[in-house]
Amino acid sequence: MQLSIILIRLILTFALSLIFGYERQRSHKPIGFGTFIFVSVGSCGLAITAIILNENPLPLLGSVVTGIGFLGAGALIKTNEKTFGFTTAASVWLFAIFGIIIGVGQYIIGITIYLLTWVVIYFDKLFEKKGMGYYQKKLIINTNKIVEKSEIKIIFSQGTQRHKFIGIDVDKKNNKIAITYLIEGTSEDIYKISKKLYEMDWFDSCKFE
Repeated sequence: MQLSIILIRLILTFALSLIFGYERQRSHKPIGFGTFIFVSVGSCGLAITAIILNENPLPLLGSVVTGIGFLGAGALIKTNEKTFGFTTAASVWLFAIFGIIIGVGQYIIGITIYLLTWVVIYFDKLFEKKGMGYYQKKLIINTNKIVEKSEIKIIFSQGTQRHKFIGIDVDKKNNKIAITYLIEGTSEDIYKISKKLYEMDWFDSCKFE
């Protein structure tokens, strides 16, 4: 296989997976752009190597697809009521396949899969704006004084019950804290949380990402 062909396949895989991964990073998904790039380019490189070695590539490439499934499982987030993150997990698995397909030189199939993936992401965001389905958001709560964690958890009594504590930033000098949660729910659930926060005397500001 010519070096120019190898470079074209690797660069094409890198560029397209970078664009998709960047969008996932901006959306604060559990898996960011680095993972998508590594998975895609690695799969592409392995597919090219299998072809160059002139061996039967199917067992080797099949094991890659299976192995990537375990990586995608790491994107799943389990709460008491539901497990979510399936779209991200499936997209990691799909991008491994995308890298393999480009690696073996099937550009039309690879580009078609890539474009269809963007169609799914577009409709997912459209449904989110219309309040259809369940979605995850990162919620950053800023307080005007030090408060107990139990007081902050009251806000989840109205709205989504699916939430996960991510981290806390304490400002002792100004007597403030910033707490970050990963929450999941409908648009209506999230709106209820913002209303509940506004009623709290310790509330300063918040941000949904």
